[in-house]
Amino acid sequence: MENNRTHFLRYMFGLSLALCFSSSVSGQANVSFSEVGLGWSKNSINATIFRRNSVVSTRNYQFVAYYDSSATVVIARRKHGTDQWEIHRTQYRGNVNDAHNDISIMADGDGYLHLSWDHHNNLLHYSRSLDPEDFEMGPMESMIGTEENAVSYPEFYRLPDGGLLFAYRDGGSGNGNMVLNRYDLKNRRWVRLQNNLIDGEGLRNAYWQLCVDVRGTIHVSWVWRETPDVHSNHDLCYARSEDGGFTWENSRGVLYKLPIKAESAEIICPIPQGSNLINQTSMVVDSAGNPYIATYYKLAEDSCTQFRVIFCERGNWRSVVATHRTLDFELGGVGSRNIPVSRPQLLIRESKGEKTMVLIYRDEEVGNQVILSAANVCYPEQWRSEMISPYPVDRWEPSYDTERWRRDQQLDIYFQKVGQGQGETTVEMEPQMVGILEVR
Repeated sequence: MENNRTHFLRYMFGLSLALCFSSSVSGQANVSFSEVGLGWSKNSINATIFRRNSVVSTRNYQFVAYYDSSATVVIARRKHGTDQWEIHRTQYRGNVNDAHNDISIMADGDGYLHLSWDHHNNLLHYSRSLDPEDFEMGPMESMIGTEENAVSYPEFYRLPDGGLLFAYRDGGSGNGNMVLNRYDLKNRRWVRLQNNLIDGEGLRNAYWQLCVDVRGTIHVSWVWRETPDVHSNHDLCYARSEDGGFTWENSRGVLYKLPIKAESAEIICPIPQGSNLINQTSMVVDSAGNPYIATYYKLAEDSCTQFRVIFCERGNWRSVVATHRTLDFELGGVGSRNIPVSRPQLLIRESKGEKTMVLIYRDEEVGNQVILSAANVCYPEQWRSEMISPYPVDRWEPSYDTERWRRDQQLDIYFQKVGQGQGETTVEMEPQMVGILEVR
């Protein structure tokens, strides 16, 4: 009885914080929730930020992927403009007890769905759909055949010509390299762009976020980690490629000698180890080619860990604080972490000459609700925030349909309540509803 009472009081306290927070902001989003099906929820594998992507749109359909309670890879789809989902349980399964082993999907320019799943320093798992805009998947296959035995963090990105990029880590935490492949749409085959774009030299590894702008320029930013302990994250670095990933330069246009190493990397925001600096967040680029990176960390003069946006303005890098949090924590340890805040997603909305930064995150300080916060780029310290979730989401992190946003400026967010233990441990939680949070 006492445990139930404690749980109830904690819930009511979180709810009261959420209500206070809600009353202090200007809510303008029109939000609806489309239910898909029940998904595995005993850790954050279905709702971790480095899913690239969890949701993706083709010309006629929207697809979402997740693990169900039997660890089966499920792909669902609906026609645009409807709320009726078709559910397909694929022939593939994953180790759902390890929250790293997420599912990533993307559609190429011909409408074929590409799927990668179940990775944490193991053999590449990759498959393509049998037909365009279909969720029947073909057999598992390799892409190139080399550097595919110790894969982690598979990520797909759509290119302007309809081809794809595929990025992953080859090696382990604190000792890994960044591999980059490209899908040739015309010949329907993968080619290797970089065996080792960012080299950890056997001493460290880069945890990156990547994006492709409207011109096809590839932007990468990353933090270094010296050991498997997240406490050793430090420094935010940057590189870009204007020729499809073959040559790379820093933000001043100086060519890198590849692979990029710690001594040659451009540090755009120096952050020491032990600063609660999180890895694998998000990056976007505006129509003028200016990159924006969302993260969180805590400097020596700070009283609390805050969300921040680092962006390039007229060739100069700036860091602005986007929150005024008061609930602090210590970020450290090996493996997946139980953290009171999610990693943030960032978007840029451009309309009538105005640019708005949109930040999406979850915070225990406001009852583990999903927060949408926005600021005009001209006034980057002035943020307006509102809660957009229908209910608390525990240890959820945001991912969204990048192609729907790119095409229609429609924000469709993967939504599911999930738990997370420290390290690769699970918590007791019944399967929870997977859905799409539609924000207009």
